[in-house]
Amino acid sequence: MAKLVIVVVVGLVILAAMAGFLLLWRYPLAVNAWQERRALTSWALTKTQIEGPTGRVTLWEGGSGPTLIFLHGAGDQAGTWSKIVPEFTAKYHVIVPDLAGHGESDPAAGPLKIDTLLSGVDAVVQHAGSKPVILVGNSLGGLLAMLYARQHPERLERIVVIDGGAIRGDRPDLTLMPRNREEARKLIEAEMDPGSPRVPDFVLDDIVRNANHGPIARINDVADITAHLLDNRLNEVRVPVDLVWGASDRLLPLDYAQRMQAGLPASRLTPVERCGHVPQRECPARLVSALSAVLAEAPPAPAAGVQEPPKP
Repeated sequence: MAKLVIVVVVGLVILAAMAGFLLLWRYPLAVNAWQERRALTSWALTKTQIEGPTGRVTLWEGGSGPTLIFLHGAGDQAGTWSKIVPEFTAKYHVIVPDLAGHGESDPAAGPLKIDTLLSGVDAVVQHAGSKPVILVGNSLGGLLAMLYARQHPERLERIVVIDGGAIRGDRPDLTLMPRNREEARKLIEAEMDPGSPRVPDFVLDDIVRNANHGPIARINDVADITAHLLDNRLNEVRVPVDLVWGASDRLLPLDYAQRMQAGLPASRLTPVERCGHVPQRECPARLVSALSAVLAEAPPAPAAGVQEPPKP
């Protein structure tokens, strides 16, 4: 009987391992997201839901001190920050939300306009309390941070934009909605440092599936996005901006960040070597070092001849 039990247990373990492998091979992005979101909870962050203008907003929060809100990029979810948030909960009240229409945040269907995404950000900021907060945004999250700073400077202490921005880019040859493995490969290689591990083909295939049926497809309203860009209007962002940039990012290269810096009233650029477009995943330790250093310094001051932004 004991031998039979052992055989059954071993068989079940083998079947579970095979099922896990098949799940990872077929849905690698979903498996990775599940692991990242589970990691957020393991770092003593509490998962909760609040009500926003378009429904529930799912977020994780923990720690104490000034409020630090992390905003992820298009098609991503809160778990993207799981490798870096533990380094900040000792000094900050950290909040990590799923953007509207992403992860477990509403709306679950329909177009995702920029104003819808901003309304979700506002719900999180209001949830944080009455004191000004710090927004940290990657990619689309960086755009939202800048637009929110333009609309509600009184609610923010400063913002940190990580490889994101509010002006037109220079890579019309790349698409965030790849139709095949080759287009996905070109996009991912532009987002990563050349020395980083090569992304397997089965992951590229899942990127194609998700890009054309997930949140990115719902955001893909060129007219809506263009109407919110701040080309020739960056001076309207009257909140100090730190630009923390992966030096290897070729989707939004370093010169893109330099163009933004030139147009912002109070900004500072900090390159992060050997990092690409999503450094919180590709090179979390180097991003933690850069972000910690930036937050330890006073916010960037207005350039000479520029009127100082109004105080909250």
